Parts: sequence; structure tokens; C-alpha cells
Amino acid sequence: MDQREAGIDWQAGTVPVSRRYGDPYYALSDGLAEARHVFLAGNGLPARFRPGFHIAELGFGTGLNMLAAWLAWGDAGCDGPLRFTSFEAHPLPAEVIARALAAFPGAAAVAGPFLDAWAGGARRFDLPGLSVEVIEGDARATLPGWEGRADAWFLDGFAPAKNPELWEPALLAEVARHTARGGSFATYSAAGAVRRALAAAGFAVERRPGFGGKRHMSAGRLP
Repeated sequence: MDQREAGIDWQAGTVPVSRRYGDPYYALSDGLAEARHVFLAGNGLPARFRPGFHIAELGFGTGLNMLAAWLAWGDAGCDGPLRFTSFEAHPLPAEVIARALAAFPGAAAVAGPFLDAWAGGARRFDLPGLSVEVIEGDARATLPGWEGRADAWFLDGFAPAKNPELWEPALLAEVARHTARGGSFATYSAAGAVRRALAAAGFAVERRPGFGGKRHMSAGRLP
């Protein structure tokens, strides 16, 4: 496939940029380090891992956050599978994902079974220690009907100014409604409107140091 047909341009040859939103899928400096700083550490992981732990995500993208969580789960030596549910409106082709992940040897080394399942059209699949479901479609329509509750949320849509639909107060209220008691969220965004919407949904919201050159990010817990 011509990867422009998938709506993707490449920055520095390795970072996929959405033409639809005019935004990269992760930090230009190091997407895997960003995932670990923002989404893992922001949710207090891996310290909070326990059997049956469930992560949910808005914006699956290249699957890099999933792989970062899976690697951390394996390093923590947890029993049973980590559950990972992601909501994605525009799934990327496997060849685009493979090219993006090639920039991260640690993630690429374990990505083969995921890429095989993805290329075969699977959106629910099991890997050693990981149970994945990617729900396709507009999260504003799909999340309200989801029956799960997450222990931790990765809020990873494109920037609120470019992808406002994924940061609407009504959707963030659904995030809170689908969060287990004591559950958490983390996001790279420190936008005031996002923090206020999450607080209105019931989260205790904090502003924390961001990744790389970004001054702030947001994280919080549901009391």
C-alpha cells in the first residue's frame, strides 16, 4: 500500500504523522520513552499491577502504548494476563505500524505476534500475558455501550485543538463512568479544558511534569 493512502506522512523517516489531524502519533524525540513517562508512570505503573489489571485507551494508533504496558507487565512478573482495551476510529494498516515500531527495538522485538494478528484482521487477540481488544469506530458512539471498567486509562487522542471530538466533556464523563473505583487516568495533554472536564467527571486531577520539552501533562484518580 502507498502509505499516503493510509493518511500517513513520515517525519524523519520514522515518525508517522496523521494527515487527517496534522499531528504525529507520538513524541518526535522518543515515543516509547514518552509512553513510559506519561501513561505508565502517570498511572502509577507498574507498581499498581495485580492479576486481572485492566487498561483502557482512547487512541490505539501504532499499538506502542500497548507494547510498553506489555513489556512492563512482563518485567513485573505478574500472574495472569494484562487486559488491554483500546478505542480507535481509524486503524492503521499493519505495514504502517511495523514501520513505526521498527524505530523502537525493544518493542519491535516482541511485536511480531501482534502484527501477524493485526494483519489478519483480528481486533481481539491473546498474546503471552496479554489479552487485547481494539474497538473500532468513534469512541463517542462505542464507549457508552462498553461493559468494561478500567483500572487505568491512557488518554492518547491527537491534540485537543486538532481532534476535539476525543476530548469532549461528555466522552470524558464516559471515561469516568467506565473506571473502576480508585482507578486512574494519564494523558500528555495539560489543556485547561481537558483538566476541567476530567475534574467535572469526578477525577481528582493533577498537573505533572511532561515528557521531553513539554512542560506539563495531566493525571488523576477516581476517588
